[in-house]
Amino acid sequence: MTLPSISVIIPTYGPNAPSRDKLLRNTLVEIIAQDYPSFEVLVVDQTPTHEPETQGYLEQLAKDNKISWFRIGWASLPGARNYGVRRASGEIIVFIDDDVRLPAGYLEAHARNYQQPEVGAVAGRVFDRMKLGEKGNWELGAGDEEPDSAFPNPQSPIPNLQSQIEDLPPQAMDPGIAWYYIDLVHTVKPQWVISARGCNMSYRRDIFTKHGIWFDERFRGSAVREESDFCLRLRKTGYRIWYDPGAYLVHLAEETGGCHDISTRSLKYQLTFYHNHFLMAMKNLTLNQQLRLFAKLFDCHVLGNPPCNKSGSPIKILTRAGFYGLGFIDATATLIKSNWDDGQLHTREDSY
Repeated sequence: MTLPSISVIIPTYGPNAPSRDKLLRNTLVEIIAQDYPSFEVLVVDQTPTHEPETQGYLEQLAKDNKISWFRIGWASLPGARNYGVRRASGEIIVFIDDDVRLPAGYLEAHARNYQQPEVGAVAGRVFDRMKLGEKGNWELGAGDEEPDSAFPNPQSPIPNLQSQIEDLPPQAMDPGIAWYYIDLVHTVKPQWVISARGCNMSYRRDIFTKHGIWFDERFRGSAVREESDFCLRLRKTGYRIWYDPGAYLVHLAEETGGCHDISTRSLKYQLTFYHNHFLMAMKNLTLNQQLRLFAKLFDCHVLGNPPCNKSGSPIKILTRAGFYGLGFIDATATLIKSNWDDGQLHTREDSY
């Protein structure tokens, strides 16, 4: 089997977050150590100032041609992804976050799926500490509970989960409500899916170069749903998205940094969260699908019903409802503005 060349793109942003620097270094150690015949690593760095240790480490890696290190003066996750793709040379583009741990054979696990011509993207499995942090549901392995020791041995087995899923329910392929049924954490069986998760996904290069599909830079803040938006547009090309649980990683889910540095408890995060959901829906879904997503979004994230399980305090519900309404208005304004501005600001300013 001839394996395709791969470009690994790692956006990073961590102002005033020393812990982010350490996670970035750990991520780079494990991606560089991958045993794969042809791959490059591109770090799209939006951090204004690194700790001296990290600064020196990145400079040395770049000097040794182990990474291509690009420093830019703005913070946008979809913008950083596009910036990296324009400089990538691989046949396959792999996106990972800067706070992940990788097993041996990670790149090959993605690449092997592209032998199927209908596969345009691969969604990998994500062992997400933020989602699996409950006692009894997460094991780092070897009795080590340190978050940066998820793979004390590169050959260690995948973390153990109490619950597992074979086949995703039909709802997981329904664009109106799929986002509440597609579980790329507990699912153990390879299958077709509607979307990937941004911290562990790969695409054929010609999705960008031939079909002209790029990440939408109008998705703000943590850019939640930017990969969902991208995948919905990708599916219109005739390509499909294959989920391979063997292409797994551990996402440490550092709260600050990444490409946003926004606490999930901040007011700005709440507004952009709803803005991005409404923007994805208005761009890609039929009216019926939109209404069902809006209803589910309200039921789960505003009222706090399962699977969100948020506080039922009347004050908190009213506060969340306020952000829900503001997010809808904001997304509508974004689309109206798009009549004369497509929002691809960082792409237009890139002189590459």
